[in-house]
Amino acid sequence: MYFVSVVLLLVVLPAVSVILEAVVAPHGLGVMRLVREWYVFWACGIRLLLAGIRQVLQPRFTATEIFDLDSVKAFPMVREIGFGNLAMGTLAVWTMFRHDWVVPAAIVGGLYYGLAGLGHVFRGEQRNVNETVAMVSDGFAFLVLLVVVVNGWR
Repeated sequence: MYFVSVVLLLVVLPAVSVILEAVVAPHGLGVMRLVREWYVFWACGIRLLLAGIRQVLQPRFTATEIFDLDSVKAFPMVREIGFGNLAMGTLAVWTMFRHDWVVPAAIVGGLYYGLAGLGHVFRGEQRNVNETVAMVSDGFAFLVLLVVVVNGWR
């Protein structure tokens, strides 16, 4: 289920949103602008918001399924990560109403994904399948958001 949600939120839903808006509401916006807005909304907004909610309400999943930590002592730290995800996700969701926030949200989300991905890389052999999914998806999101930021500053 984790893998499916990652693919939906990082690839499928942003792509479907770009295509639907381009076809249903052709308004002359360039494809890159649509990608920028929808990718930030789905990857930084909805994905991080949902992750934050889950980490705050159910810290056990992140602790055990991602990091292989069985101790309830890890739960307060997972909740803290969840608060950060809630904050970043909220900023990115609001880009639908404040288009001038897209690049700042992409910077914040991109830095988070890039640094989190590096953290997963350095865990090496301790990494399980879910953490490997997180590592790869974080790297992918970082690269897309880097393109979004570079393109959005023109």
